[in-house]
Amino acid sequence: MRAVVTRVSEASVSVGAERCAAIGQGFLILLGVGRDDTEDDARRLADRVCRLRVFADADGKMNVAPAEAGAALLVVSNFTLFGDCFASRRPGFTGAARPERAEPLYQCFTSACRAAGLPVQTGVFGAHMAVHSVNDGPVTLFLDTSRVEEPSARQLR
Repeated sequence: MRAVVTRVSEASVSVGAERCAAIGQGFLILLGVGRDDTEDDARRLADRVCRLRVFADADGKMNVAPAEAGAALLVVSNFTLFGDCFASRRPGFTGAARPERAEPLYQCFTSACRAAGLPVQTGVFGAHMAVHSVNDGPVTLFLDTSRVEEPSARQLR
C-alpha cells in the first residue's frame, strides 16, 4: 500500500460539477492499494499516517501529530501510485490491486484513521475526480508499506 501525504491548509475533491468532500487544515492522502496488500498493511499505514508529527509546535518545529493539531484527512483512491514507467513510456498497472480487492482495503484504511479519532473525508472510489489543494509548507511525504517497519520505542516519542 502506498500513500502520498501532503500537509494542506485546505483540500477538496469533486466528481463532475459536484463537490464530494472538503477539509481545512490536515492531510490530503492519495492512497494506492497493491495487489499483495492486506488489511494489516492498511491498519499499519493508517497508524503511521495518524501519528506523523509534521504540524508546527509553539516553536515552529514539525513536532505535532494530526489529532493534536486539530487536523482532518481527505483520502483519495489513486491506483496510479502503482504505475510502472520503467518498461515503457506508457505506465503499466499490474502492481495495483483490482478494484474489488482495493476498495475494501481503502475502506479499512479510512476506518482505521477514524478509529484513531481523526475526522476523515473521502473521494469517490474509482471515479474520475478533480482534487484541489492548498499545500502547506509544502510538506509532502511518500509512505510504502513494503518499507514501513514497526516503530521502536524511541521513534514513538
